[in-house]
Amino acid sequence: MLRTAAAVPAAWLAGSPLSRAASAPALPVAVAKCKTYDAGELVPTLSRMFDQLGGLGRLVNGKTVGIKINLTGDTTYRLGYAMPGDTHYTHPATIAATVHLLGRAGARRIRILECPWSTADPIEEVVFRANWEPRDILGAAPTVEFENTNYLGRAQKYSRLVVPTGGYIYPAFDLNHSYADCDVFVSLAKMKEHATAGITLSMKNCFGLTPATIYGSGAGVDEPSVLPSGGRDMVHSGRRQPSKSAPPEKDPASPRDAGYRVPRTVVDLVGARPIHLAIVEAVQSMTGGEGPWIQGCAPASPGVIVAGLNCVNTDAVCMGVMGFDPMADRGTPPFETCDSTLRLAEDAGLGTRDLQRIEDVGTPILQAKFDFAALRRERRANPRRGRD
Repeated sequence: MLRTAAAVPAAWLAGSPLSRAASAPALPVAVAKCKTYDAGELVPTLSRMFDQLGGLGRLVNGKTVGIKINLTGDTTYRLGYAMPGDTHYTHPATIAATVHLLGRAGARRIRILECPWSTADPIEEVVFRANWEPRDILGAAPTVEFENTNYLGRAQKYSRLVVPTGGYIYPAFDLNHSYADCDVFVSLAKMKEHATAGITLSMKNCFGLTPATIYGSGAGVDEPSVLPSGGRDMVHSGRRQPSKSAPPEKDPASPRDAGYRVPRTVVDLVGARPIHLAIVEAVQSMTGGEGPWIQGCAPASPGVIVAGLNCVNTDAVCMGVMGFDPMADRGTPPFETCDSTLRLAEDAGLGTRDLQRIEDVGTPILQAKFDFAALRRERRANPRRGRD
């Protein structure tokens, strides 16, 4: 599996986008229904899915595993009475279950990684403020640790990860050492729509790799700031370059439109830091956007989990489960105002988005379907003011 992931950059570098798309990897994707976060249902469900993908042991045994979770937004944000893990955060039970199964499969060391909103606080404190118990995750396997990757952290310097193709927007990124030090990288995401990128799944989850000390609005001009400051609006809007110590954009004259920039930056990040295992959970989620700050959003109960060894394949199946066409592009839902991250990733040779080429193991897509697309059409037909 690791050899397959390592071979992707070579395909990426050769040929035209059309030829790269035609030869892009197509690996099995597991789909399962899961109605609750109860360990008695969640752990066996994930275990069965990983077995359908060939087993975790050959992927992680004796390895250091980095898991990028999603803690978008401040811990105080709520959608009605729902807790963040039930709407826009990766649920703590899913994280703990995944950690437990990785440990059982022989992972030597497991790091839980995230850049929480412009803060250098330890992840343990951040998740505690979200009403989680950090020990439930830290105790789920031997040698588990959290790392706030928003700044330098425990390292002496940032690690430079290069985009093999040269990148769409950035040729390389300076990131926290944890993204370079891990042998296996896991994206553990929430299945949601996204106001800027259309959808946020395993690839968009990696937008949060960028440290705010370098890519935040308050980042240092010449060198990274000591502590993170400000959001990543420089990546959204391109109003300024990263700290001069990091590689600048390839073309500062390229479009400043977030719908152009964000999908391309995501693909650059996934190229620089390949995902070996993509997990997208939606036991509970939300519709209408990526967080409670989006007008018209609402809690939802899709009751589904998707996992795969190729992030593009996995996100394509997720789109099918959500009722969207993964072959869609700008101007077609859910990409009305942005380019498709999946199309850009496929053009780069990272993986196919064509469901006819992807083997769906486990529950068929149609049986697992929770129609985000139909709800999207209903919202547009009956717009409401304020938040639901």
